[in-house]
Amino acid sequence: MIKLKVILIILVCLSGISTSWAQVSLAKIGNGANEFELVKSGKSAELYYDVRDFEVVKKVANLFGDDIRLVTGREIAVSEVGENMSSNCIIVGTLGYNEMIDKLILKKKLDVSALKNKWESFHVEVICNPFPGVKKALVIVGSDRRGTAYGLFSISEAIGISPWYWWADAPVDKRKELCLKVQKITSKEPTVKYRGIFINDEDWGLLRWAKTNFEEERGNIGPKTYAKVCELLLRLKANYLCPAMHEASTAFNKIPENKLVADSFAIVMGSVHCEPLLFNNASEWDKRTMGEWDYVNNKETLNRVLKQRVLDNSPYENVYTLALRGLHDKAMGGSGNMKERVKLLSDALNAQRQILIDVIKKPANEIPQAFTPYKEVLDVYNAGLELPDDVTIIWPDDNYGYMKRLSSPREQKRSGRAGVYYHVSYLGKPHDYLWMSTVSPALMYEELRKAYDTTADRIWLLNVGDIKSCEFSMDLFLSMAYDINAFNYQNVSTYQAHWLAGMFGQKYYRDFQDITTTFYHQAFSRKPELMGWGYQWSTNKHGKERNTDTDFSFTNYREADTRLAEYDRIGAKVDSILKQLPEEEKAGFYQLLYYPVKGCEFLNKMVLYGQKNRWYALQKRAATNSISKEVKAYYDSLQIITQGYNSLLNGKWNPVMTTRQGFAASYFELPKLMTVSLPDAPSLGVLAEGEDVLQGKSSIHTLPAFNTYFRQSYYVDLFNKGIIPLNWSVTTSDDWIVIDKKEGITKLEERIWVSIDWTKVPVGERISGVIDVMAGSAGKDKIYVSVFNPSSPSLQEMDSLFVEHNGYVSINASDYHRKVENEDIKIELIPNLGFEKASVQLGNPTAPVQKTGSSVVPRVEYDFYTFGQGSVDVYTYVLPTFTLSTDKDYAGHEATNIETKYGICIDEGPVMNPSTSSFEYAQIWYESVLKNCRINKTTLHVDKPGRHTVKVLCGDPGTVLQKVVLDFGGMQRSYLGPKATKSDSF
Repeated sequence: MIKLKVILIILVCLSGISTSWAQVSLAKIGNGANEFELVKSGKSAELYYDVRDFEVVKKVANLFGDDIRLVTGREIAVSEVGENMSSNCIIVGTLGYNEMIDKLILKKKLDVSALKNKWESFHVEVICNPFPGVKKALVIVGSDRRGTAYGLFSISEAIGISPWYWWADAPVDKRKELCLKVQKITSKEPTVKYRGIFINDEDWGLLRWAKTNFEEERGNIGPKTYAKVCELLLRLKANYLCPAMHEASTAFNKIPENKLVADSFAIVMGSVHCEPLLFNNASEWDKRTMGEWDYVNNKETLNRVLKQRVLDNSPYENVYTLALRGLHDKAMGGSGNMKERVKLLSDALNAQRQILIDVIKKPANEIPQAFTPYKEVLDVYNAGLELPDDVTIIWPDDNYGYMKRLSSPREQKRSGRAGVYYHVSYLGKPHDYLWMSTVSPALMYEELRKAYDTTADRIWLLNVGDIKSCEFSMDLFLSMAYDINAFNYQNVSTYQAHWLAGMFGQKYYRDFQDITTTFYHQAFSRKPELMGWGYQWSTNKHGKERNTDTDFSFTNYREADTRLAEYDRIGAKVDSILKQLPEEEKAGFYQLLYYPVKGCEFLNKMVLYGQKNRWYALQKRAATNSISKEVKAYYDSLQIITQGYNSLLNGKWNPVMTTRQGFAASYFELPKLMTVSLPDAPSLGVLAEGEDVLQGKSSIHTLPAFNTYFRQSYYVDLFNKGIIPLNWSVTTSDDWIVIDKKEGITKLEERIWVSIDWTKVPVGERISGVIDVMAGSAGKDKIYVSVFNPSSPSLQEMDSLFVEHNGYVSINASDYHRKVENEDIKIELIPNLGFEKASVQLGNPTAPVQKTGSSVVPRVEYDFYTFGQGSVDVYTYVLPTFTLSTDKDYAGHEATNIETKYGICIDEGPVMNPSTSSFEYAQIWYESVLKNCRINKTTLHVDKPGRHTVKVLCGDPGTVLQKVVLDFGGMQRSYLGPKATKSDSF
């Protein structure tokens, strides 16, 4: 399987990884001036480092030797620089810390001037005859210790060692020989200075695994685990770690070796929003000996403990968090008066800052410091907290992927600049998502790009939960942090397919693209952990989630059936690929794609078929009991593949994977199932598509109206309500009613498809017919058929329009008829984002605010045709994004900066101004983030039947529109809304 040449091209053009991979590739021969033989004809190059260099350089040199062995099975010698060097050698070192590199610079054989004063950059070059007796040297030199490590690990990737070779068991292509072609390269500085992860909510996965498997001798997460974490970070060109901090874990700083391990990998240590100055108050604060964690009444003790922490950790490289929250991610107690809270937090932060100055003996602006206004702390900050200019503000998302706040024009001038704290795993209200990482890559890019563009280039921190299942999200986030400018909306959504193809074979790329885009599309509308449809901690009486039916409809717009079919399709694809892969590649594929896809497939099927079972029971269908068995099979299958994950590679990861995460989730439980007692005799049941209310709405069966502008089909379900099979036949009142089945014997149920022969049906607006169903003594029934087949307008006239259908018009945002732009606002299509698989962004989020009432405001326009007039409810589906800041500029007369706004109007009618934003923890926010969509209802007016235009106008730039639905009174209840009513959509 030839993968490496593909990797080199793909990861430059279509990812955010270092462009050095374009300059280092595999060669066949190795004797060119810019070629280098690592292993050739039974001989291996030797690697040299300087003993004066940093510990990480020695560590990475030995890891590189291990990488060569993984690929070739041969060792390369790794040693300190000496007098006698191999004729074919690798010299790796940090600028100013390697004698041989210094000599090459002095002799003008190596020009590294571009590295001076650079952050984490490296230079790679092949030098011929660098020293007497040395024929060729592959030289890797870093501007600093991490730059050196990144440079050498970039060679590891070029020879086929993925950063995920251990953490995800990414396969390694074996080769007898390794020769490189090296185009001289000096890497750019990373676009974000500190880039890393926060291990969180580790109780259910990483801690159990370390405790019972990987560090059984310690019984907790310790230096052995952190060594693997730090190596992974370094291979991903990251540099920052906030360690696990739950009470169940041993605090990072309670184990002295942990700091030594992190420093040996040159990883910068930090702490999160509730851990001041690297102190984990969740498990390190001892109430018995220290008193209450109370800054008002116990300030001296708090400051003394924090000072000791800085004394212990100051010899190492850290980013110090300034913070004052309660124990373990809770609000600090004290006054409810906001002015007093502002003063309390200000006093605490100033005291912590003074501790740093006193201990480290440097000016404050030379000590890396960060402040994260998370949850209630943001309210305190917005109420007037003055933060020193050099402190980095780490803006948090709302825990569901939407940045709550970014730097205002005033804050963008701060020397400390800004950062982001982002989640791909979360424990909290309204519902956890700890099992599976399903954050859309396009959404991640959209949110992080606007953060970067508003000076968030100092610190990027990702909450990765247990790491496991978050592998790809972590890789993508850190790749964007390393080079955000390598990404755009077009390549970010295909990044994972290329990433997987690089590991498992380019021949699967198209399948990977289909699987991953479908996977994220389905999870975007509802994460698997949210399929129980309950809220957690909603009352103190019922803290645990109480599962209910979902809002996915089995009768309207076929959305439940479509969702199940999509999971079934991609589930079959990963089954097929797993069977085809060589045995040595299956473990990695199982972790990175098979388990996520099959896990989500089984869980969705378990929940949705459970809902179907309960719905069938109301209808007394004979199929009720068999569906109950299916649900149990899906539940069992989910347990089996989870056990399979933990059994991989002789239990290497046991028991890291579980569906039972969190304190109050119930989504993974076997749904409530119902059975029905059936009479022996068969009994006919009928359900027509669109019958979502079973009783009290209609005493007749009526299919949705057939429309000549779409020419669609509808279904009728015939079902048995007895044990003995049902013998049935179907006839139609007119020959223009076409059915695909006319008779049969059915034990459980039969779906009949109904369509119209448009060459035979009469012309008219109120054409009707009947389908008769007869089942002898088992019963009979009728289904009424309505056809809308007007003489005008013609099909050609309506071809390009969105057309009213069964009382509504549905519009997918990406299919606009016109866009109006100006110098500041450009309309951008975002593929693979939103309910309709593509969305539209109204301008760059950092552009100036537009006046929606202006006749020349930037906008997108959609032409539609309606057969009625009067009031219409217009639903706009948008991403639930927040305002960038509330003080971006003066709001002006009769305006506000509190909420975002965009405009909506029909023709030249009045402009209404809905919002995308909400206050966090408001009910509308709950509903919006759980479905990744805020749906706004605006009532407008259509003055006459015919052609009209609905316009969505730019107000706050960055608004992302997913779809628009105009309800003339016919829209049915559903979760996603009806699909687009354009002829080519059916």
